[in-house]
Amino acid sequence: MLSILLSSFFEVARQGSVTIAAKRLNVSQPTVTSRIRQLEEAYGVALFHRRGSRLDLTETGVSLLPMAEGLMRHLGDADFALRNAGDLRTGHLRVGVTGPHYILSSIDAFGRANPQLRITLDVGNSQQIIDMLVDHRLDIAVSSHAIDDARLTRVLLARDPLLLVVHRNHPLARSASVTLDALRAVRLLLREEGSMTRKATEAALATAGIVPAPAMVIGSREAIIAAIHREMGCSLLPQSEVPQHPELRAIPFAAAAPQLSEYLYHLKERAGSRLLQAFLEHVHPVGG
Repeated sequence: MLSILLSSFFEVARQGSVTIAAKRLNVSQPTVTSRIRQLEEAYGVALFHRRGSRLDLTETGVSLLPMAEGLMRHLGDADFALRNAGDLRTGHLRVGVTGPHYILSSIDAFGRANPQLRITLDVGNSQQIIDMLVDHRLDIAVSSHAIDDARLTRVLLARDPLLLVVHRNHPLARSASVTLDALRAVRLLLREEGSMTRKATEAALATAGIVPAPAMVIGSREAIIAAIHREMGCSLLPQSEVPQHPELRAIPFAAAAPQLSEYLYHLKERAGSRLLQAFLEHVHPVGG
């Protein structure tokens, strides 16, 4: 029971928010609040200073944090060791992605070759997915972030150009191609902070010296597509993520097209595991 309470403490301390911690732990917000309260009442301590919606660690909380982090790491190692100890008939592979398009064929092939294995797929933005891998909550991460980290092995999976996606009624919808300059006058729909699609869009605009019209920030690809359907604006999306729909038009850039690279990551310390090796046999990297 203590490990469950400490995992909630650790996530709240890292995020500074009960709401975000609850989402990361896949439990309700009242559950996380209750666990923190249980931990504090059981030992007669205060772990957080509560200032409205903001939570700051007390001195006791600061002292506890590295111990809780170590415990989470050891639990993750134990979980992986047990899942990797079987004969690939009862194991469990955890994959996290920013979008499933680049890795679905590998997951499909791996699942067909190992039909008894359980596979779970988590979806988040690039930063969230990498955080989950480093926290030992994923075995494989697929992200657009190019990260140089001594703990991680990185494999290039794909290179994907960004296209301008508009409603079929949009003035640019009949264009065979567009330039970045065309983005000066459109209303852009941007992903949230931490999204590599957003970073690639902003980097391309900055390089071209373009200050676009005010943008709307929307937290998922699906919600952006829905907004385009309602003619609320347009967006830059990776080519492989653009759905085929009669209401949408995907227009390539004539030159200097923004591009995303997609990478597969795993922890180096787990490189020799049978579970990872079995999955990597079904991965086909760029140039591989």
